[in-house]
Amino acid sequence: MRINRVCPVFVEFIPEHLESGKLYISNEYGVIVHLCCCGCGEKVVTPLSPVDWSYINSSKGVSLSPSIGNWDYVCQSHYFINDNRVIWVGGMSKLQIEKVKKRDYEDKLAYIAERNSANTAPWIIMFAVSIFNKVKNFFIKNDIT
Repeated sequence: MRINRVCPVFVEFIPEHLESGKLYISNEYGVIVHLCCCGCGEKVVTPLSPVDWSYINSSKGVSLSPSIGNWDYVCQSHYFINDNRVIWVGGMSKLQIEKVKKRDYEDKLAYIAERNSANTAPWIIMFAVSIFNKVKNFFIKNDIT
């Protein structure tokens, strides 16, 4: 049976047995899990990150972005969750689904590369400072000015 509303449940750990219509949100582990709103019973896992999903919790309810496209499930359901309401969206062709998957993959690669380069910069600076200090100490030790 199709679900048209969800009830957010804030948890640390996602329970082993999920209830239909409940949106389990774990801020500690950066994930939201629910049973597919189409009623097929599949577990839908939406990781929270800059290149995956994000959510807003307001006085009207929880909104999850972007949409949830269960392309790898038999149901291939597609919906938004906005203020605890499930907003059903039309299906997509195989070509459209492949384009979305490709874009998501490329976004993740770019994000990882950006994070890796940001983490590399301090290492390069420390290495340069280490070389500078060795050269400086060589000149001081050998009284070269």
